[in-house]
This record gives sequence, C-alpha cells and structure tokens, in this order.
Amino acid sequence: MLSFQLSYDYRCPFAKNLHLHLITALRHGADFDVTFAPWTMSQGYKADDAPDVWDDPARDSELLALAVSTSIRDAQPEFFLDAHEALFRARHDRAIRLVSRKEIEQVLSPVGAALDEVFADVDSRRPHKVIAETFREFERYEAFGVPTLVVGEDAAFIRYMTTPNHDAEQSIQIIESLVALMTDEIALNEFKHTRVAY
Repeated sequence: MLSFQLSYDYRCPFAKNLHLHLITALRHGADFDVTFAPWTMSQGYKADDAPDVWDDPARDSELLALAVSTSIRDAQPEFFLDAHEALFRARHDRAIRLVSRKEIEQVLSPVGAALDEVFADVDSRRPHKVIAETFREFERYEAFGVPTLVVGEDAAFIRYMTTPNHDAEQSIQIIESLVALMTDEIALNEFKHTRVAY
C-alpha cells in the first residue's frame, strides 16, 4: 500500500488535474493510504502584517470550500470523494467561485452529504483550525503551492497538465509513478519540461 499526503486548494487547476487522477484511481480500487490535505493559497499570499487567514472572518469566503471539504472529509468521509470532485469541477469546468453557501449548496446538494451538519461545523470554525494545522505542518516541508505530494519526510510540488481520460489504470499508474519517483529517485531535485506540451 502506498501512503502519502496530497494538498489541495480548489482554486488551483494543477491541484484539480492531479486530484481527479487520484479520485479516479481510488474509485477503481487503487491501494492508496492517502491524506487529502487542505492548504490555502490565501495564506501564502497574505500581507506580512495581516492576520492568518483562518483567523480572519473577512477572509472566510476564500476558505469556505476548503472548510466545507474538510468537514466532509472528517465527519462524513463516505461522501468525500464525490464532494471533492464536484467542487473541483464546479470551480474549473463551470466557473463557480465557491465563495458563498448558496454556491456550495448548488454544487453539493446532489452528493448527499448532510450540509446542515457541514455548515454547523464550519460555523464552529473547527475546519479552520484543521486548515491552519495542515498549513503549518506543510511549512516543515517548505511547501509553497498546491498540489504538494508528501511521502514520508519528503515533499514535492507537482504541476500535472491533464485530467483523466476514462482510463482508470492510467490514473493509477500516474499516481504510482509520482510516488515512486519521490521514493526511488531522491537525488532528482528538479525536472521540468522547457516547453508546455498541453
């Protein structure tokens, strides 16, 4: 079994690409022990003298989708993969900003999660504390963006360019190859195509 963490923020198209591959792989029986790690881009770009975004109610709309998904991940995990995919697709395929409860309800009502419980959890700010803890944990790896893959004590930012193409085995192989690259090729620090092929 492969064990790893993978960070996400629904605003990032590269997080969308890799997480859709991961969702596809898991749905088709991949033996992965994965922690989906909410990581907010807002904290990474806040002013130095501004409060942490998870402690700033003025920034709550920016964290809403992350807080909702964190609640579902923790309290209703049977709905998480469907909710996770729906939120990514809403943001990038349908241009829904995911900054209001009305938008979240529109996207997640078909999933089946108990949204009243989710919003009560969000109102308690418990998910915000989880987001803060995850962000601080990823600071140990000097993470600067999403998606960041963490295997053991090693971390790598990954910019994957395509979404799944209905071939689940390909998605499984993509995730396995990225984890293997991190564990088997620790001397490889940077590998980047000079031109974008997609």
